[in-house]
Amino acid sequence: MKQSRAMSMVEAIANVAVGFWVAVTVQALVFPLFGFHAAPAQHLAIGAIFTGVSLIRSFALRRLFEAIRQQAVR
Repeated sequence: MKQSRAMSMVEAIANVAVGFWVAVTVQALVFPLFGFHAAPAQHLAIGAIFTGVSLIRSFALRRLFEAIRQQAVR
């Protein structure tokens, strides 16, 4: 069964949303170990930038693999 573009986007958003909170939490724990200190708002901003990049990457890869799967079916 083929996954629709809309469901690919829903999957990517869910994946990236969870990743955002994991990343922000890890940043807050790890940055001080390397001497970096950031305010909570800065952690959220950094997380948001990486989340945007991750969402685009995740969606693009999902569509690429779906295209490969469709080619194999034909």
